[in-house]
Amino acid sequence: MQDKELNAFVLEQIEDMKARDIAVINVADISDVTDTMIICTGNSKRHVRSIAEQTALATKNAGEQAIGVEGLTDSDWVLVDLGNVVLHVMQEEAREYYQLEALWEPTA
Repeated sequence: MQDKELNAFVLEQIEDMKARDIAVINVADISDVTDTMIICTGNSKRHVRSIAEQTALATKNAGEQAIGVEGLTDSDWVLVDLGNVVLHVMQEEAREYYQLEALWEPTA
């Protein structure tokens, strides 16, 4: 999948799983690790885990294997590394605490 297709695919998956407060951040100019970060919020640990697992499974079924999935045990913050797209699925408390958007959004 091309980067834009992968972004759209991941967004479709997390929207279908009722993720909230979805943010897409282009970090290609400031990161050597990935091009896009997608951040979303789940309602509970179970919801966070489900969003991450289902997205990783759906991308695998579409021919894109996740490089790694971290945080499933606690499920406060689960990271799904898809190479050029990194998905962060967080509970509201973790998202407020870590404020990833403030860390990664380019400043003017």
